[in-house]
Amino acid sequence: MAQPQKATPDASAEAELSPEAREKVELARTFTFHLLKGIKQIGMYRHNETRFPEFLGKALEALNAYTEKHGALSLKVEMQNLLLYGEPLFSEDTPLPYKFFRDGIRQLIFRPGMLVEELVTFTLIALSEPERGSEDVLAQLWRAAMEHVEYVVVEGFSMENASEEEVQVEVDKVVGYLYSRLQTNSDDYLRFARVSAEDLDARLEGVEQIRGLVVGGRHASDELKAKLQREVMEEENARLFPKLVSAVFQVVEGGVEDAALLEEIFVQLLDMLLLQDDFSTINQIVLKLRALSQREGGEPLGRMLENFLHKMGEEQRLQRLGEVLRTTRPKNASDVTRYIQVLGRDSIIPLLTVLETIELPENRLLLCDVLSGFAREQPEPFVARLVSDRPQTVRDMVYVLEKSNHPDRIKMFGQVLKSPNLVVKLEVLQIIGRGRTGEARRLVVDALNDSISQVRTIAAKLLPEFDRDKAFVDLMRVVRDAAFDKRTPDERAAFYTAIGSTGTPGALSMMQQLLTVKPSLLNKKRVLEDKLLAIHGLGGACSIQSYKMLQVVVEDKSQPLEVLTAARKAMYQTRKTLFGDSALPEEA
Repeated sequence: MAQPQKATPDASAEAELSPEAREKVELARTFTFHLLKGIKQIGMYRHNETRFPEFLGKALEALNAYTEKHGALSLKVEMQNLLLYGEPLFSEDTPLPYKFFRDGIRQLIFRPGMLVEELVTFTLIALSEPERGSEDVLAQLWRAAMEHVEYVVVEGFSMENASEEEVQVEVDKVVGYLYSRLQTNSDDYLRFARVSAEDLDARLEGVEQIRGLVVGGRHASDELKAKLQREVMEEENARLFPKLVSAVFQVVEGGVEDAALLEEIFVQLLDMLLLQDDFSTINQIVLKLRALSQREGGEPLGRMLENFLHKMGEEQRLQRLGEVLRTTRPKNASDVTRYIQVLGRDSIIPLLTVLETIELPENRLLLCDVLSGFAREQPEPFVARLVSDRPQTVRDMVYVLEKSNHPDRIKMFGQVLKSPNLVVKLEVLQIIGRGRTGEARRLVVDALNDSISQVRTIAAKLLPEFDRDKAFVDLMRVVRDAAFDKRTPDERAAFYTAIGSTGTPGALSMMQQLLTVKPSLLNKKRVLEDKLLAIHGLGGACSIQSYKMLQVVVEDKSQPLEVLTAARKAMYQTRKTLFGDSALPEEA
């Protein structure tokens, strides 16, 4: 089994380390070894995202082993390696450190309590390739906002009469000083990250220019973060945005002189509110614009409303909506619903793209419910996705079309019955069975001859729900076919149960005839099979008449033991269905 190997540091340097420092270095090397191994596995199985946490499991265990004993793991980033106490951690060449170094990251800090989801996110960022269109590593780290990963970024330093090595020393001094400045337990959070130019002048000499410096400090407590969040939300939602919207409408009501400028203002408002997930205020803007446009002389406002709705339905803004719905429940789902309902038909395709990214079932249902309103008037985009390779997409489209109550939806579902996906076919067949129309019945009859046994079984079960007399004829046509005897026992039993469930006189007469047949030496096995099938048919009938016929069979001791046992079981089940559980103990 592969084990982490030591890097090749300077022997004299390692000898100078204290025992505690050497222990930290070894634990950190174990973490980087398993991290690099997990990165290689992810690279090989990039398509199988569900296994990423498994590949990084050992790396997370090693990191937790370090942080539980020694606290946060702070690594220095160099071009070709990560360092701890000046010791390199990677034992082989890897482009991982350079990707961070290139973007100005000089320290990586892993906090205690790291989650596997965060480690997967960090690893995927490390694997990204900006030269192929991805964002740079720094931007991705900022966007990910991982709670247990911090980083120190230095954008640029220059010094007079100093070599590159001397500059590096000064950079380390600046980073070290600022980072230590942030190490505070003070509740004075305004002072938490404040560093003045005088502070730098007092501590550092010879630094001519600092173009950019970003330092990630120690995490605030949960109480402090909650307090800050409440204050910001109160400031923005309760005061700032409502006042801003009110001020804009005061200008609008005073008369539209520069429509283009006002349209731009509304678009900027829309983007700000989307970033705040404030769909309620957006809906209020729509209602207000609609009310103003209906007044006399409101044609300019009508055009402004049309432009605003168009901007709401643009792809990049709907992608923002998708980010909200992907993994979190919205604070007020009805506001999201109203937002989508006012969009135009041009938004259908982007909304369908958004739907495929949503993971929470309740959010998918929310979006599908709204899309059903579009599907009745314009079903083509939904029908086109019925042949998708993704079973979840097919299920969603079937749900949308069914809820839309489109008159031709059953005909549309016929395409899905040609799908190779068994689960999808069975689900759609069940939906078709609820249609109770001639078109739906025709599809169910066609499914009796499907190539898959489970589909034929479900079709036989559904058919009596339409027209019992016609179902008896169609089912008997299949049963009398020479190929029926070659089907599985379960499927044959299901067909006889379906025949019995029609409750027609012909079905009951057929079962009674099969039960009275006397076996001979040559057909003994066949007669037994037919009698067992007849028992299934009487059980499927589930009526007083079928119960009495089963009772006669149970009392006929000349019947084979298998038939008596099956008949007794079917009789008890029928009695339970007809009269309830209270009737069973008397028979027992």
